[in-house]
Amino acid sequence: MAVSKPSAGAGRMQPLAPPSKDCKPDYKTMADEQHRPSSPDRLSRSSFSSIRENESILPQTFSRTKISSYLDTDEAVDDSSPSPTTPSTPSGRTIDMIQTQFQPPVTHPHSRLLGYWTPADSFKGWKGIQVKGKLASKSFGDLQILHQVFSQPAKPVKRGGNRPGESPIERLPVEILSAIINLLALDVPPNGITRRNVDLMSLLLTSRTLHYATLSTLYNKITIPHSRIFHKFLRHISAHPTLGTIVRRLDFCHFNPAQLFSTAAERSKARNLTSETLLQCLELTPNLQEFLAQEYIDEDLDAGVLQKLFLGLPQLKAVDFCGCTSGSFKEAFSAIISPDWPKELSICRLSLHKCLTLPSAIFETILPRLPRLTHLDVAGTRITDAALNSIPPTARITHLNLAKCTLLSARGVIDFLTNHPAVRELQFLSLATDARSHQLFNADHITELIPLLPKTLKSLSLKGSKMEAAHVDALRPLSKHLEELAIGRSLKLSDVNRLFVPDEDSDVAMQIDWVPHTLRYIDLSDNWGSDIDLGYLFSSSCAILKPFSEPLEVVELAEDVLRRVGKSAAALSKAGWQLNECGSRGWLVRKPDPNAKGPRDDGRRGWKMGAESWGMRKIPVARAEVGGMYGSFMFGRKL
Repeated sequence: MAVSKPSAGAGRMQPLAPPSKDCKPDYKTMADEQHRPSSPDRLSRSSFSSIRENESILPQTFSRTKISSYLDTDEAVDDSSPSPTTPSTPSGRTIDMIQTQFQPPVTHPHSRLLGYWTPADSFKGWKGIQVKGKLASKSFGDLQILHQVFSQPAKPVKRGGNRPGESPIERLPVEILSAIINLLALDVPPNGITRRNVDLMSLLLTSRTLHYATLSTLYNKITIPHSRIFHKFLRHISAHPTLGTIVRRLDFCHFNPAQLFSTAAERSKARNLTSETLLQCLELTPNLQEFLAQEYIDEDLDAGVLQKLFLGLPQLKAVDFCGCTSGSFKEAFSAIISPDWPKELSICRLSLHKCLTLPSAIFETILPRLPRLTHLDVAGTRITDAALNSIPPTARITHLNLAKCTLLSARGVIDFLTNHPAVRELQFLSLATDARSHQLFNADHITELIPLLPKTLKSLSLKGSKMEAAHVDALRPLSKHLEELAIGRSLKLSDVNRLFVPDEDSDVAMQIDWVPHTLRYIDLSDNWGSDIDLGYLFSSSCAILKPFSEPLEVVELAEDVLRRVGKSAAALSKAGWQLNECGSRGWLVRKPDPNAKGPRDDGRRGWKMGAESWGMRKIPVARAEVGGMYGSFMFGRKL
C-alpha cells in the first residue's frame, strides 16, 4: 500500500498528489474536517437485521436493528479505507487541494527570499473557520489542505527530547503496540453516518511506525455489512495485493443484501458480491484464518468457493455456515465431497448450525479429517452416530452443540461422551431438543448420563429431556462448577430449589458441609403453563429469587409463564428482579445491588468467546462482539 512519507524534519505526513490548478477553496468542507468525528461507542452501534448485545448494568440486554441507517446517506456507505494515492478526509471524502502560488517581488523577479505566497494573510480558510463556536487550530492538517508543503529547517532537539520516530510509544515492541491499537478497532458496524474505525484512520497519519502498525489492525479483521463495502474492499486489495496478506478474518455475519438493493434482480445486476468475486477475494487473502458466513450469502457459496475454503487455504482455522440451507449450497457442498480429500484438514472450529439440508454423507466425510477440532456446532443437522464417532481421537473438543439432531440416538451420544477421548475437557455441551416434537433422552438415560459428565463443564443444556426429582441429587455436584444449566421437563420448582439450598430434612453434617453453587443462569423454559407454581416462586420457601441465591442472576421462562409473571411486576420488582425479552425468549434478571462494592461482573468468560449474555444457543467460532445474524441465532431464538 502506497503511503505518505514522513518529512525529514518533523516526521509528519506529506500529501502525495500535486494540487489541481482549477481547484478552489471549499470552506465548508475544510470546516467539517477540522473536527473529525470520534469513534462511536458501543451504545451507538448496532448490526443489521439482527439482535446484538447492548452494554448495560443488567445482563440479557439487547438492541435490535431491522433497517440499516447506512441507507440514510451515501457518505455512510462509503465505509472503506481511503485510497492510498488520493488525499482524503477521515470520512472518506476526497478533498480538493487549494492551489497556492508563490509571487516573486517585482524588483527581483528571480528571488525567492522576498516574495510572498497567495492566498494572502487575509485568507481565513484555516485561521478563522468557525467550528461549533471555536476557531480551528493551525495544525499541520490545515497547512496540508492549503498545500503549504514547504519544509522549515529542522529545529535542534532539546535536551531530553525525542528525535522523530524515536518517541517512547514508537519504540514499543510490535506485539505491544499492536495490542494497544487493537483496542480502537470496532467489530460491529456503527449506527448513523459515523465512520467506522475513524481513530485508526487518524493513526495512519501520525507517523511511519504507527502507520505500519495500524495497517495490521485495519486489515486483520474485515467486517462486511453490505455488498458495496465488499466491492470496495476487493477493489482495494486487488490494487494492493500486499494488504490481502494481512487479512485473517472475513466476517459476513452482519451482511444483509436488502440494505442497498430491494430486489434480487438489482443485486444480481450490481454483481458486487457473487460467487466469482468471493472466490477472487479468497485468492487474494491467502493467510485467512476465519471465515464467517450465514444464510444471506449461502447462494454465493458455490463449489469453487467451498473447495477453496476447505482445500486451498492452509491456515484456515474457523468456518461458520450458520443457517445456510439453500438448494445451491447443498448441491455445491455435495459436489466437492470426495474420498480423495487429504486425510487432515486445518480447521479447528466448525459451525454448521441449522444447516438443515446437508446430507449425512458430508459429516461422515469431513469430521474424520479434523484431528485438531475444538469447537463443533451441528445443531439441527443430519449428523449421525457414525459421523460423531468418526471424530479423530486427537481432537480436543471444548464446545459441542448437538441440539435438535434428530438422527442421533441416546445410546450413541452417551457412548460417545463416555468413551471418546476428544470430549474429556468439555466446557460447553448442548443436548437440547424440542420436547413438543422430539425427545432424545428419557429418565433412565439422564440417570446414566449425568455422572459421566466432566468437571470441566461450564454450560450444560438438557432441555427437552425427561427428568425426575431424583436427578437433582446427581445435578448438585455439577452445580458447584456449572455457570449455565438448562433442565428438562417434569421437574417442579421445589425440586429445582434444592440446587440452591440444603434439604429441609437434611442432617447437620450436610448443612455444615454445604458448598455454594456457581450457577448464574438457569433455564426453566421446559415448564409450561401450570407446571410452574408462581405462588411458590414468590413465597418465602423458594430460594430462587432470594438474595442468598446469588450468583444466580438470570432465570429463563417459557413465553406463557413470562406473560403471567409480567402481571406481577410489583412483586417481581420488590423481590429485586425484572423482565427482559429478546426475540422469542424472555428472562427474569436480577437487579444490581446499589450497595455492592467493586466492579460489576459483565458476564464475559473465556469459554463464551466474546459474548456477555447467558444462555447462548449457538457456539461462536471466533472471539468477537455478538451481533449480526449470529446474535439472532444465539439469543433471539428458542432453539
